[in-house]
Amino acid sequence: MKNIKNIIFDYGNVIFEIDFTITQAAFKNLGINNIESFFSHKSHHQIFNDFETAAISPENFREEIRKAANNNALTDQEIDSTWNSLLIGTIQANHDILLKVKEKYRTFLLSNNNEIHYEWIINYLKTTFAINNYDDYFEKAYFSQHMKLRKPNINIFEQVLKENNLDPAETLFIDDSPQHIEGAKKVGLNTLLMTVKPSELAVFLKENEII
Repeated sequence: MKNIKNIIFDYGNVIFEIDFTITQAAFKNLGINNIESFFSHKSHHQIFNDFETAAISPENFREEIRKAANNNALTDQEIDSTWNSLLIGTIQANHDILLKVKEKYRTFLLSNNNEIHYEWIINYLKTTFAINNYDDYFEKAYFSQHMKLRKPNINIFEQVLKENNLDPAETLFIDDSPQHIEGAKKVGLNTLLMTVKPSELAVFLKENEII
C-alpha cells in the first residue's frame, strides 16, 4: 500500500482465531439468558469492558458471571473454561508472515484482552510454538488490560500513536470489528477490515499489497 510505513494489527480473528458462537453456547450452558445482548461480537455486557480495562479483577469477573447465571456454585475452573472456550488458536505461518511484514514496516499489536485470556494465550504460545511472548514479532505489543483502555475508544489509538511517534496518515490499522475500524478512522488512521479467517492472513495481506 502506498505511503504506509507502520501497521497496527488486531489479534483476535486477525492473527489468532476466536469463535464467539462457542462461548455463547458455553455461557448458555451456565444458565445465562439473553446471550446476544450479554456477549457477542458487536456488543456485550459492561463487565467485559471492565475486565478488558482491568477495572475489575478476575475474581470480580467470576463473581459477575455467577450473578448473571444465578448460580453461586459455579467454580472458578468452570467459569474460566467457559470464558477460554472463545480461544481457538493460530498457525506457525502467521508468525512467519508477521516477521516478514516487520522487515518492511514498523509493526505493532493492539488487542482488547483480559487477564484470564492473556494467561491462557501466553501458555498456549509457549507449549505450542515455544514462544514466550510477541516481543520478537512486533516493535511493541499493546493489550487493553495493561493500558486500562480499550478499542474502539480513540484514546487507545492516540496513546499508541503518541508513544511511538507515528503519523496516522502513514499508519494502517487492521481489525475484524467494524466498530474498532470506525474508532481508528476518527484519529486519522488508514484501515482495513479483516474479512477472512486468520488462517488466510498471508493471502489477505498479499491481496491488499502489504506484502
